[in-house]
Amino acid sequence: MPHCEKAKHIAKCLELAILLEVSADKPGNVNFVVGFEGTRVEHFLASAVATREAFEEAANRGIAISCNRLKVENAGVGELIRACAADVAAWQKGGNTLIGTIMLFAPLAVAAGMTPMRNGGFDFIKLRRNLKLTVESTTPQDAVYLYEAIEIAKPSGLNGAPDFDVRDPKSKDRLLKEQVSLFKVFQIAAGYDDICYEWVNNFAITFDLSYPYLKQQLERTNLNTAIIHTFLKVLSERPDTFIARKVGVEKAREISRDAQKVLELGGVETESGRRSISAFDRKLRSSDSLYNPGTTADLTAAALALCTLSGYRP
Repeated sequence: MPHCEKAKHIAKCLELAILLEVSADKPGNVNFVVGFEGTRVEHFLASAVATREAFEEAANRGIAISCNRLKVENAGVGELIRACAADVAAWQKGGNTLIGTIMLFAPLAVAAGMTPMRNGGFDFIKLRRNLKLTVESTTPQDAVYLYEAIEIAKPSGLNGAPDFDVRDPKSKDRLLKEQVSLFKVFQIAAGYDDICYEWVNNFAITFDLSYPYLKQQLERTNLNTAIIHTFLKVLSERPDTFIARKVGVEKAREISRDAQKVLELGGVETESGRRSISAFDRKLRSSDSLYNPGTTADLTAAALALCTLSGYRP
C-alpha cells in the first residue's frame, strides 16, 4: 500500500472506531437514544469526522519515522492532540466529546504509521513496540501542547493533580523550565487517570483486557452486544477514573461492582441482564453526569481501534 494510502487507511480505521463506540447503547453514555444536557450523539458524530485530518497527519509522521525522514522525538504527539482537539471543537457545539480518546489515538496513529502492514492489518507486537517508543520519546513541548488541548476541550473532573495542575497558569512554564516530558507528566497522573495509565504501561488495558475480550465477543455475537459487554467488562475490572475524580474512588468501585453484576446476569443477552442494564443506566444518569463512565468509553474505543486496524469491518 502506498504511503499516502496507508495514512488515509489508518485515519479511517480510527474514525470508524469512534463511530462504532458511540453507536452502541452503553449504560451511562451518550448514544442514539439518549444524551446529556448539551451533549448529544450528533456532537460525537461530528467530532469523529473532525478527527480524521489530525490522525492522518499522525500516521504520516509515523511513516516518515519508519523511513528515517523524521526522528521519533519530533513526532509532535502533543501538537497532534492539540490540533485534533481544536478541529473537534470547531465542528460541534456539544463541549468536550473525545479528548480522552484523542489522547489514546494520536500516539496509536503514529505507531501504526511506523509499523509495516501485513495482509490488510498490523503486527500488534511491532505496533505495541512502536507505541511504547512513541510515547516515551515525547518532549516537554509535547506536554505544553497537551495542556493547551485540554484548555480547548475543557473537560470536567480535572481536580486532584499532585503537581503540574493543568488549571495552574504556571504549569506550562514549569514544564519547559524543568524539562518535564509529556510521558513524565503521565507518569505522575497514572495512579488516578487510566488514559495516563495506558501511556505509562504500554496500553495494557487495551491490548491485554479490552481488545481480547471484544474480539472474543465479536466471534459469538452482534456488534452492539459485543461493544456493550466489552464496556461492562472493562468497567467491572477498572473503576472508572473519570468517576473517581468526580465523586471518589469508593463510588467508582461501587459502579464497577454493579457492572460485574450485569455481566453475571448475562448482559444484554438475557431478560434479567437487560433489566439489570436498564436499572444500571438509570442509576448512572440520575447523577447529572457525575457517574458517566467516560474513561471506560475511551478504553472501549481503543479496543475498537485495534479491531478496525486489524481488518474488522461491520
